[in-house]
Amino acid sequence: MLSSTAPGLAKSRRRILHALTVLAIAALSGCGGKQTRPDPPLPAVTPVPLPVKPAPVPVPLPKIRIGIALGGGAAKGFAHIGVIKMLEANGLKIEFVSGTSAGSVVGAMYAGGMDSFSMQQQAFILEESSIRDISLFSGGLIKGLKLQDYVNAMVKNRPIESLRKPFAVVATQLETGQRTVFTRGNTGQAVRASSSVPGVFEPVRIGRFNYVDGGIVSPVPVDAARQLGADLVIAVDISSKVTGKAPEGMLGIVNQSIMIMGQKLGEQELARADVVIRPRVNAIGPAEFEQKNQAILEGEKAALAALPQIRARIGQLQKARMAVPVAAGKR
Repeated sequence: MLSSTAPGLAKSRRRILHALTVLAIAALSGCGGKQTRPDPPLPAVTPVPLPVKPAPVPVPLPKIRIGIALGGGAAKGFAHIGVIKMLEANGLKIEFVSGTSAGSVVGAMYAGGMDSFSMQQQAFILEESSIRDISLFSGGLIKGLKLQDYVNAMVKNRPIESLRKPFAVVATQLETGQRTVFTRGNTGQAVRASSSVPGVFEPVRIGRFNYVDGGIVSPVPVDAARQLGADLVIAVDISSKVTGKAPEGMLGIVNQSIMIMGQKLGEQELARADVVIRPRVNAIGPAEFEQKNQAILEGEKAALAALPQIRARIGQLQKARMAVPVAAGKR
């Protein structure tokens, strides 16, 4: 009995399980209701770029063209090298050069393309005898041809108008006392004329006239630098100052006499400079070439002290230039 009913029970159980499975599947299908379709995909969003405000175009600062006016002062003139050296080292570009007497010697070399280090090297090896030629009974103790030849050698025998920078040399016309500015012609000859201290150097004949030291009429040639085209003029004043003591030696007497004669004119012209640099070289005598190192150092120190004033003046001129178009547009 038992053996015959066991297979029947197993078979019944399988049928019941199958039926339950079918019912479960049907129930699940019924719970779902209607078959739903998936939502269609949303359209792609196209980004709309926002308007970009263009960055303001920086307005370039107006260019200020710098000129330097190198004054006379015999052996004190080595200070000009120190001034130029310090201005160059601080990024100030000098485009115009004017010179009187000793300033014309340094100015010629600088306008001719020599930088301050080259000029300093030349100063170290310069012997006074190489630029002094004794002359008797000819209007002066020194002829000046050696100085002329020396300068021409330094500028490679180029005339003034062919130098790398515009250059002006100031001399005094002996016959009329007029200020004369040389911007063309023999460079060494013009420098010689500008450096011909009366009674010490022979007057220099150029054309129909004779010329002597430019310091008589223009101790620091500010106006000459301005006439070349400079917007800003840096004047370097190395002239001797009256100390209440008698100068020593003939050259000292002559040098101070010229300074006294040109003092009033010099003060008026210096007032027209934008910046005046005054190296402390008053203690250096006009013939003390051995003090050249000290003069160069004093020039460096004086130029360094003047840098804030120079930069402030450049800023003032740039601001004034930029305001001109604005003012014109409001009219």
